[in-house]
Amino acid sequence: MVITFLSDFGLRDDFVGTCHGVIARIAPGTRVIDITHGIEPQAVLQGALVLANTINYMPEGVHLAVVDPAVGTDRRALAVRDASGRLYVGPDNGLLVPAAEKHGGVTGAWQLTNTAYMLDPVSRTFHGRDVFAPASAHLANGLDPAELGPAVDPGSLVRLELSEPEVGSSRIVATVLYVDRYGNVQLNLSRADLERTAIVPGRRVELDLGMDRYYASAARAFADARPGDIILYEDSYENIAVAITDGNAAEMFGLKTGRRLTIHLAD
Repeated sequence: MVITFLSDFGLRDDFVGTCHGVIARIAPGTRVIDITHGIEPQAVLQGALVLANTINYMPEGVHLAVVDPAVGTDRRALAVRDASGRLYVGPDNGLLVPAAEKHGGVTGAWQLTNTAYMLDPVSRTFHGRDVFAPASAHLANGLDPAELGPAVDPGSLVRLELSEPEVGSSRIVATVLYVDRYGNVQLNLSRADLERTAIVPGRRVELDLGMDRYYASAARAFADARPGDIILYEDSYENIAVAITDGNAAEMFGLKTGRRLTIHLAD
């Protein structure tokens, strides 16, 4: 059995290694694949998008995800099953649902309340170690998720609100979903959205950032542009993104998750 692990813990502290140790003590034969621990602190939307984007490339198994700004409150801790049989473990804050919906939706959910499958004592601030990692390990050992706690109505799970783009005949209003380490800026747009506005590779557009405007070109790949050119392109997860060839678009434009920008046809 495989456990995948995604979090906002970073790699500077001992958090990730400690969770690995907990899993190894309970399920020593289980392989753990670290998707990333570089989610921005408390960035639930970013974590949910990365989990959903990467899940198709992961083996079936248990998917542990911890981005949990409400740890220590009455938010629920969950195990969730999707229609394909994958199991997800993490907080009930919307983090798990987009990935599950990529595989037919949530078909079962259970609240983690059985202390027999937690560490003792349970910290108020580190449920990744004391609640989620143990539950994931026991599931990897074949535990029925119903043993972890009572069933939860899938319809009651917290869901994230993803903004929809405004697509017109000559302009698009989009929202930044994610910024990667290279400064490439993923938008809530697909290729179909661009095509509805007649934006195809080679077409010049104008990026309206409020006080500033910049010209950019639709491109298939970075190789289609010269160093320093601003481009719109379809990234590896089929989202439209803004980038600067050999540069950092997020830094240059001051773009962060949730920021809106408008794309105009330039000619």
